[in-house]
Parts: sequence; C-alpha cells; structure tokens
Amino acid sequence: MSVTSVRWTAFALAAMSWMATFQNQRSANVEVHLLPVQGSVYMLVGAGGNITLQVGNEGVLLVDTSYEEMSDKVVAVIRTLSDKPIRYILNTNADPDHVGGNAPIAKLGMQIAGGNMGVGVNTGAAILAHENVLNRMSAPTGQQAPTVSAAWPTDTYFTKKKELFFNGEPIEIINQPSAHTDGDSLVFFRHSDVISAGDLFVTTTYPVVDLQRGGNIQGVIDALNRILDIAIPKEKQEGGTYVIPGHGRLCDEADVLEYRDMVTIIRDRVQDLVKKGMTLDQVKATRPTLDYDGRYGAKTGSWTTDMFIEAAYRSLAKKS
Repeated sequence: MSVTSVRWTAFALAAMSWMATFQNQRSANVEVHLLPVQGSVYMLVGAGGNITLQVGNEGVLLVDTSYEEMSDKVVAVIRTLSDKPIRYILNTNADPDHVGGNAPIAKLGMQIAGGNMGVGVNTGAAILAHENVLNRMSAPTGQQAPTVSAAWPTDTYFTKKKELFFNGEPIEIINQPSAHTDGDSLVFFRHSDVISAGDLFVTTTYPVVDLQRGGNIQGVIDALNRILDIAIPKEKQEGGTYVIPGHGRLCDEADVLEYRDMVTIIRDRVQDLVKKGMTLDQVKATRPTLDYDGRYGAKTGSWTTDMFIEAAYRSLAKKS
C-alpha cells in the first residue's frame, strides 16, 4: 500500500469516528436529556449524535439512533414521553454515532401493516435512508459487512426526495448529494417547522467532509443553502423554523446563516490559493481558517483544523 493510500485510509477512519470523544463517555454516568423543540418534535441530547424524536397518536419516529451502547437510555427517555410503538427510524448518514442504535431500537418497534395505523407486525420498526447509506453499511455477497444486517435500512430512496405522512404531519426526507458523505439526508417536519440536519450542519466543529465516502465541501455549502431555503425566521431573525444539528445546540435560521457564511469564506480562500498553484502544505501555512479557529478549530482529536483544510483543498483541487 502506498504512503498516499495509508494516509487516506487513516483520514477516512478519522472522519468516520470524528466524534470519538463520546466513546469515552459511554458509561453508566452518561445522561440522555429530552428537549422540546416545537410542534410534535423533540431533541434527544447526550447519547452522542443528536436524535430527533416525533411523537403522536400513530407512534414514534426517530431521526438517527446514536451509539448502540446508549440504546437502553435512549429508549428509556422516549418512554417518559410516549408508550406508543416505535414505527420509523430515519438515518441521515451511515456514521456509527447516527446508526449505531438501529438494531436494538428497531427490534423494539413495530411496522405499520396494511395501511391500518392500529395494526402492526412484529418485524421491528422500519428503517429509512438514502440508498448509499445501505451501500455503506452492507457489503457484496461473500464479504464482511461493517454493520450487522439488523441495522441496515429496510427501505431506501434514490431520488431527490422521499415523502412520508406520519402522526398527521407531512415529512420530507431530502437527499443532499456529495456533502458530508454521498448518502446524506435532511429531514423536514413541515407542520412542526423543524429541520433535522444530521452532520450536514453542526455547531461544534468545522464541517466534516468525508472524501473517502463521497463528501465534498461544495456539497456541504449546497446543503446549508438548502436549509436556508426551507427555514423561515420569526421576528428579528429569532425563532421560526428550528434546526437540530447532528452535534451541538438547537439552532434557528440565523445560526445556519452564520455557519454557511463561514464555510463559504473559507472555501473561497482555499479555492483562490488552489488557483494560484499552491500545495497543500503551502495552503495550510497561510492559515485560511485563522479568524474562525477560536470557535470551530481543534489541534487534537478526531477532526482537526488541518483535516478540514486538507478536505477542502482536495475537494477543490479536483476541479482545477
């Protein structure tokens, strides 16, 4: 294996486990908290990746399931809010901190059968995602899959959007190609006016661009612009449409706008340096993220500032 291949294998592994700091917290003293957002939508925090929860007379719907080890605590918190069956799990990407709890949580659920919301079959909750999520979680016949089959999506889509009507609410599952990965989805709860963004938007780090799994910095910007197209602020840019990030605090449109502007400015800086023929090391030496490092940067951990700059550089260098 070449040095470049080794380097990019390490890079891919780092990107897939970019929230590895949570792995040290998966113990008995970790607490999962429930935060009401608006309408019928809630936010579960503390288990790793944020989980979005919609509840109603027809049952429970989850967007992402966090780590497998946190499943019991996640379910316990859900049961403080609703004793209805878990009907749907929607996955925004294939990262372990978003799909890890699929198998144990889906096993406790019940699919809707025959179009009758009062009748279920004991096959577990339905798991929905973009088809590339299934591709990443499974493997060709005869090869070892990275995840157990019980965690795989039971239903996939390959179009720009999949629609679902549940608990009296229209739900749009919107594909954002080549962004964090090649299988990302936004989930928009239209009546509640809440967007679950997955790792297309986070408040804790620079965006994680997983090049090995089809990610691209321009795709991240496109996803952020899509969120801004959907979101409508209330008064003085506060409230209105709420956005649940993959990691971090609950946000509204103004927060996404600032994050989008930050990513766009850095993209433009790196793009200009690429056009000037600079190498990756030369680009890093200019410190194109300097004025944002105090808020989003990191020198250590699973997703550093250098990793982000390298991902941006390689995304843009492909086009030059």
